[in-house]
Amino acid sequence: MKRILVIFAGLIFISGYVSAQPNTLTPQEVSEGWKLLFNGENLDGWISVRTQEPPTAGWEVENGVLTVNKGGPKRGGDIITKDQYSDFDLMVDFKITKGANSGIKYFFMRYEKGGWLGLEYQVLDDETHPDAKLGHDNNRLQGGLYDMFAPAADKKDSPIGEWNTARIVSKGTQVEHYLNGQKVLSFDRKSPEYEAALLLSKYIGSEPKFGDVEKGHILLQDHQDEVSFRNIKIKVLK
Repeated sequence: MKRILVIFAGLIFISGYVSAQPNTLTPQEVSEGWKLLFNGENLDGWISVRTQEPPTAGWEVENGVLTVNKGGPKRGGDIITKDQYSDFDLMVDFKITKGANSGIKYFFMRYEKGGWLGLEYQVLDDETHPDAKLGHDNNRLQGGLYDMFAPAADKKDSPIGEWNTARIVSKGTQVEHYLNGQKVLSFDRKSPEYEAALLLSKYIGSEPKFGDVEKGHILLQDHQDEVSFRNIKIKVLK
């Protein structure tokens, strides 16, 4: 009996260890339909917005971590998934450096008027970067919808240099932003509140109307600052 308990405890330890490994999926996640968007080794599945090929500079993969502008700007440019998504649950670990600015965009596509655009989950050093003080009513703070909606005032950002987890859930026109497990924003892309925010944003005048699209790419932004990503995974919602 004692031996069985020891074996059982060992299995629990191994299971926990496996689930904690970056850029892997647990058997439960696989059964639930999650898929990795970053394999921890290279940029398979990602392309540059500018060249439609994986970038040759600016983005580096080391020890299972994807970093843009490590050691200084290298002009790698934004990267997007080859595939497009509509209803989804997306999770991304990210780590910023002091003063950094970046973003995770979704429903990213080329508009008839306005160029390449997408809704942006803001990634930012709120304390240091000047962008935090721009916009309207704190709508450029980390975790919010950039230039549209502010995140919850009681959000809990990890310290600079430590990992945060972003989560974006989109179902129909309903969208939710999470930061480190806390829901920090929810909005409806068809609501009067969204329309009002759009009128005050930099996206007014786009065609089609900004955010009024059925699907688009996932984007990781190169804003010329050093930012790291890992554990990028998505589940298509039905």
